[in-house]
Amino acid sequence: MADERPRPKGFDPSVPNIARMYDYYLGGKDHYEADRVRAEEAMSADPTLLSTIKANRAFLGRAVRHLAEQGIDQFLDIGTGLPTQQNVHQIAHSVNPDARVVYVDYDEQVVAHARALLAGSGNVRIVQADLRRPQEILDHPDTGKLLDLSKPVALLLVATLHFIPDEDDPPGIMAHLRDALAPGSHLALTHASADGIPDVVAKVVEVYKKTSAPGTPRTAEQVRALFGDFELLDPGLVWAPLWRPEQPVSTEEALRIWFYAGVGRKS
Repeated sequence: MADERPRPKGFDPSVPNIARMYDYYLGGKDHYEADRVRAEEAMSADPTLLSTIKANRAFLGRAVRHLAEQGIDQFLDIGTGLPTQQNVHQIAHSVNPDARVVYVDYDEQVVAHARALLAGSGNVRIVQADLRRPQEILDHPDTGKLLDLSKPVALLLVATLHFIPDEDDPPGIMAHLRDALAPGSHLALTHASADGIPDVVAKVVEVYKKTSAPGTPRTAEQVRALFGDFELLDPGLVWAPLWRPEQPVSTEEALRIWFYAGVGRKS
């Protein structure tokens, strides 16, 4: 049967956009009034939200650096968001200048900005595709030009899967992607928690219901299941600041950061 799920709508600056809101949180400049208003509302709902966003971004940097240092030289970053500082290709290239990176996002504005930023960048591509249609990502010509899926790949889904509702079957999507990866591949992801500080998270979820992509926090058990049979690297699935921190982090401090984070490896 044909896939009848709606594809992303065109650009509309009056609708708060999650990529532009994330850009605002990180101090970028690619956002509009509607995005700023909704982002400020979210930060009012959770005064520590900015710390959570920054901890999420810091995890991405540590995970990419670790994987590049382990010899992974192919990265597939799905749900990349608007380009900001210390993007995946910049971190990977600081370890291995020959590393190849394919960014994927379904948002037209994200793709347009990324293409402008990446013009002239070697070993980097941006693909417009929808995570809900994982085979389209795998079959995209630009994915095939840069990545060899018969060899280990680092699959990155950072602050992405909680924007996929249950009816779109996140476990099924992830199983499809995991099955396409070669042994030795890794999966790095973060996900909003439903069981860390649920009262606070519920307030943020209410704000995001008024954006381009409402959120669906999930429990630790549900997030762990997204790794399938991939073996979680130490320290396992933890609060984002606790995944191989570069500086000491207290458990109390980490509990205020309500994103789970982990990296798994395919045997």
